[in-house]
Amino acid sequence: MQKLAEICVRRPVFATMLIMALVVMGIFSYNRLTVERFPRVEFPTIIVTTRLLGAAPQEVETEITDKIEQAVNTISGIDELRSISTEGVSQVVITFDLDRPLDSAAQDVRDKINTALPLLPQNIDQPTVEKLDPDASPIMTISIASNRSVREMTEYADKVLRRQLESVSGVGQILIIGGRKRQLNLVLDGSKLRAYNLTVAQVSQALQTQNLEVPGGRIEQQQRTLTLRTLGRLQNPQEFNQIVISTRNGYPIKVSDVGYTEDGVEDELTAGRLNDEPALLLQVRRQSGTNTVEVVDALTARLKELRKVLPAGYAVDIVRDQSAFILAAFHAIREHLILGSILAALVVLLFMQNLRATMIAAIAIPTSLISTFAAMDYFGISLNGPSMLGLTLSVGIVIDDAIVVLENIFRYIEEKGYSPFQAAIEATREIGLAVMATTLSLVVIFLPTAFMPSIAGKFFKSVSLTMAFAILVSLLVSFTLTPMLSSRLLKRLKRGQGDDAFPATAPLQKHAAASAGNSKDSLLFRVIDRSYTRLLKLSLRHRLTVSVLALMIMVSIVPLFMAVGKDFFPQDDQDEFEVTIRAPEGTSLRRTLEIASKVGQEIRTLPAIRYTLTTIGDNPQQWPNVARIYVRMTPLSDRSITQFEVMGRARDRVLSKYASQDLRTSVAPVAAIGGSGAQNADIAFQLQGPDLNKLNQYSQALLSKLKQMPGVVDADTSLIFGKPELRARIDRPKAADLGVSM
Repeated sequence: MQKLAEICVRRPVFATMLIMALVVMGIFSYNRLTVERFPRVEFPTIIVTTRLLGAAPQEVETEITDKIEQAVNTISGIDELRSISTEGVSQVVITFDLDRPLDSAAQDVRDKINTALPLLPQNIDQPTVEKLDPDASPIMTISIASNRSVREMTEYADKVLRRQLESVSGVGQILIIGGRKRQLNLVLDGSKLRAYNLTVAQVSQALQTQNLEVPGGRIEQQQRTLTLRTLGRLQNPQEFNQIVISTRNGYPIKVSDVGYTEDGVEDELTAGRLNDEPALLLQVRRQSGTNTVEVVDALTARLKELRKVLPAGYAVDIVRDQSAFILAAFHAIREHLILGSILAALVVLLFMQNLRATMIAAIAIPTSLISTFAAMDYFGISLNGPSMLGLTLSVGIVIDDAIVVLENIFRYIEEKGYSPFQAAIEATREIGLAVMATTLSLVVIFLPTAFMPSIAGKFFKSVSLTMAFAILVSLLVSFTLTPMLSSRLLKRLKRGQGDDAFPATAPLQKHAAASAGNSKDSLLFRVIDRSYTRLLKLSLRHRLTVSVLALMIMVSIVPLFMAVGKDFFPQDDQDEFEVTIRAPEGTSLRRTLEIASKVGQEIRTLPAIRYTLTTIGDNPQQWPNVARIYVRMTPLSDRSITQFEVMGRARDRVLSKYASQDLRTSVAPVAAIGGSGAQNADIAFQLQGPDLNKLNQYSQALLSKLKQMPGVVDADTSLIFGKPELRARIDRPKAADLGVSM
């Protein structure tokens, strides 16, 4: 490196082009980098989802979940195997070791599921095997309002808007919440069925066999070939009434004899409310690995085009945008990065009191940071919170090498009388190894963090690599640009002249002049010099005391570390939070919506609330008794109360009123990472055992203790009993006598 410094001093164009090449690559790479909230991390988790419509949780567990667990339990590299069995849905969550390739693990799971398929009930949906996707949370929610019927709005949203938005690059899935599609409903009269000695199963079979098109093959003729089609698909609702169910004594029994067909809508499985108004919502999820900001920008542009051709009476608005907080955080960090660079340069100017010297030292900051963008682009690091944090922290580090080299060049000029040209070569050569050792020691501190074998290591990889890149570039700058600029910009002090005649007077020369009684020495350096001298003398006179204090400070690290708070992610004020309400089991969707609407009305009376967005049935299980209230607040700059204070008021002043209604409620920030399907809780305990009743007993006892602990809020259990059901007990001898099968 010392030889490189000499070459750069003698060949300034080479040094300039070397650094400019890095800067140009950095500028080009910066335009290619994507803006994200967190680094892209692939969690080693596979989720197997199986559906059996109408099955009770106990039946799902015994018939599906247990058999799938037994099949996949033999796969190598499993760290944790757990499952969630709810009404009609089985979810088996398989967590692998971090060093297990996830693609091969997913293939192994699919192979094991295929071997277990013969053991599962025949009427299940095909099990789906998916990787845990941290990008699964909705990035945008679009509200559609109109004076038309729900059926018309759903048709337009499904056939027009959804298809137009799904064609946007990066959009993975769009769910319609609160819509009701067109559906033909067959209303049967039970007394007429009994009179004709028919069952619902016979009616269903007749519909299935008489409403389909069967391919008939093809007809070969001498001159042409014809395709044969059997046109059995019914074209309008009235034709369903003419379907023949059975024939009795030569008389055909039609659907119209036992009921009628109506052109209606499907059952209400989901619901949406924007404040107090019913709303049809489109929840947009992006494809895994795509950029949130880019996808949202593309969706916003497409919506702008679609608004021009909306039918009369329709209004489309964006009510939830995940990119807003990402961009706000990025712009804030970028602003702090620029301000930190300027302040670092001003501190150097304060102590050096020389504009040229400050420029030489401070030029290491932008060159190092901009050049780092090229390395970030090469290693696939985005402009996310951790990587921008690394750049911000490196501002004070990248200038150190340049200051050390510059100060030594000053010393050669002022003390040894070297010319600036020769001083740049000799001073850099003398201090080269020390600067390299200092810089590499910093790299050794940060770089190993990128190889930590944990999820935390994957998140902090971008921090460590970004800082290591910036520090290494600063080392290159200190051995190339800094000595070259010093040899051209610094001036040699002429003996016998005052400070005013020499624009490049170093602090070291000023300090030497102060020792000789120079009255022009600045007050700042005299105060620092005298204070440090007194402190140094005091420390040398009381060496034992200083040593004991240093040892005590070292030992105090342990209790201080135990006392300080610890979080994986910082608690940020995002201008939004969520309220989750779970009504008692068996509560209908309409009743849940009534409760959620009342809670939303009271939440909107709290300060700094813009609007609330209520959704029911937006989860894979489509629970009708679970409502989520998304609360949007005014921007942080326009309010004096924090998000967490409002969350506390919502919990204490609003939800506490509904404690007597046996509601399970929680108030939490919007989940930063989606796809886990679990509640957004800070602490979770797992109880295991073979008896569900005992587990329920112990979990309730633990829950009551947790609720009494200070600082614990929204404590709940995932084990839920008590959904009402009707049970049909069959008298098997009588059923056998009557010829009725189970």
